[in-house]
Amino acid sequence: MSKSIRLADTDKIAGRTMTFGVCATCDPRIDPASRSRARNIISMTAEVIAGAVKTPEGKPARVVWSPVLIDGERQADIVAAQFRAAGVDAVVCAPDTWAFPQLGLMSLMSHFPKDMPLNLTCGNSGPRPGVVYTHAASGAFSQSGRLVHINVGTWPDTGSNPKMTDATAAALVDWCYAALACAGLKGRRVVIWGHDSMGMETALAHIIPTRNVFGIEITRLDMKLLADMLQKKSYKAAELKALRAWVDARVGRRLELRGKADSERFNQSLAMYLIIRDVMADLNAVGGGFMSQLEWGSDRRGIPLPVADAMESLFNSTFDHTGRKAPLPYATEADVQGLLTMLFFTHLTGGNPPLFMDFRKVWEPWEIRDLARKLGIPGLTGDSIWERKGFVDGDNSGSASFDWAARPGASIEEIMSGVSMPLADAGYFPGLGNSVTFMTPAGIEGIAGRMAWSAANGMFSLVWDEAATLDLPPELAQAVCGLTTPTWPHTFVTPKYATMAEYKQYAPANHFHMTWGLKPARLQYWMDLANVLSATPWAARPAFIEGVDRPSPLLYIINGGENATKMMRRQ
Repeated sequence: MSKSIRLADTDKIAGRTMTFGVCATCDPRIDPASRSRARNIISMTAEVIAGAVKTPEGKPARVVWSPVLIDGERQADIVAAQFRAAGVDAVVCAPDTWAFPQLGLMSLMSHFPKDMPLNLTCGNSGPRPGVVYTHAASGAFSQSGRLVHINVGTWPDTGSNPKMTDATAAALVDWCYAALACAGLKGRRVVIWGHDSMGMETALAHIIPTRNVFGIEITRLDMKLLADMLQKKSYKAAELKALRAWVDARVGRRLELRGKADSERFNQSLAMYLIIRDVMADLNAVGGGFMSQLEWGSDRRGIPLPVADAMESLFNSTFDHTGRKAPLPYATEADVQGLLTMLFFTHLTGGNPPLFMDFRKVWEPWEIRDLARKLGIPGLTGDSIWERKGFVDGDNSGSASFDWAARPGASIEEIMSGVSMPLADAGYFPGLGNSVTFMTPAGIEGIAGRMAWSAANGMFSLVWDEAATLDLPPELAQAVCGLTTPTWPHTFVTPKYATMAEYKQYAPANHFHMTWGLKPARLQYWMDLANVLSATPWAARPAFIEGVDRPSPLLYIINGGENATKMMRRQ
């Protein structure tokens, strides 16, 4: 008589690691040497993924591969059982020979959910044409309504141990990061303190759609709990002292304090970081947000408390008083759609720090040139980016990652040397505390964008463009910052394809976000897997840029285009 199995009685959370399963179909009629080569290609593909894909915490993705060549249904069932036992979240098939789609890979994938990410990576080889099989399998899956991405790359036609080219590997790694940011975040959660901040519809926690589309849970906690924990001093006093000493050492006199009361308020802001960090760790959260306005620090009917700017910056940074750490995307004003944007961007880059900004003042080229002339700025030639294209002055009182005070790769000391912490604006924030401010240097490239939700179609979209930071002549920069809020962080952002006229008309919200090192193809793969609409309404951007964009899946081609297919898949 069989018996049930008792699992461990534990209060420890087992870490979840994204697992890729690598396999290959094969033709049972071919010679042993070709079969040996096919197995070597599976191993080679698996090692490419294992060596390049990591989580934001710096942990390598888990990669398993099967030496069982999938000749038919029996082998498909064997590999499926291996993958299920290994907890595979995404499948990469690397065929080097012709095979039979229905007998092999389609039988394998029938064991798994229809939305499991599936990639076929092959060389464009002639002798035992895996590329022919790839197109046959892609067509079969696409006709059945299943999304599959193919990566027709290059490796040598002959030899027992071929190696894929760098370009082939890069396309595969981009897809794997998209799978990590999609399948790897299912079942995770974010923690939001407070309710819907400042009446911003674009910031609402769309709980059911977020769960259904992304598999992410939203835990909501009342800010009264945080106020109570602050009053009870629910943190380690010694660690608060260490954190304050760390700030004092790295910010020094740039931390503006008028006396003991200001110092105590700043300590409360730091204590908020320690309290919320521990709550989020207990809940195994991957991101969060804090409502703040109006109840926390601005409503004089209550007792205004210090701003959360330092806390939010610490979460979004790649370091704190303990040293290097993974950024934990954190949204000011409980902006959940901003949080989701930053969360996906950070996971798509393996842990690059997110930037949260107000979509503040858009400077069209004519407007910034006029200001420069009024100030008598010398050397205006019309050649600089800001003269030709204009820019957005992105700034917000909270959530600015310290990392954006310097260029990627800078030391902690270099980053913090550019950070100041002035007193918060008493008019807006009577609870006071300290803001965070810096100027982002020029030349940082990535993607700037913003998630949006639509009740009309029941879908999320992402408005995005490649972007870069720029700098201005010092006197002009000072004037630009003075026209918004000089005591907040400032990042001057220029999109690659959008004009300023387009940019300021098509912003989906009053906040936008940027992460460095994020590539269009990687983002596009993720939007495919997550079924998110890609919104690039810029007249100058081509529909497809070879070497930059991912090739459109065949599923889109045979179903009327990307948006039409995504809307059909939503049903």
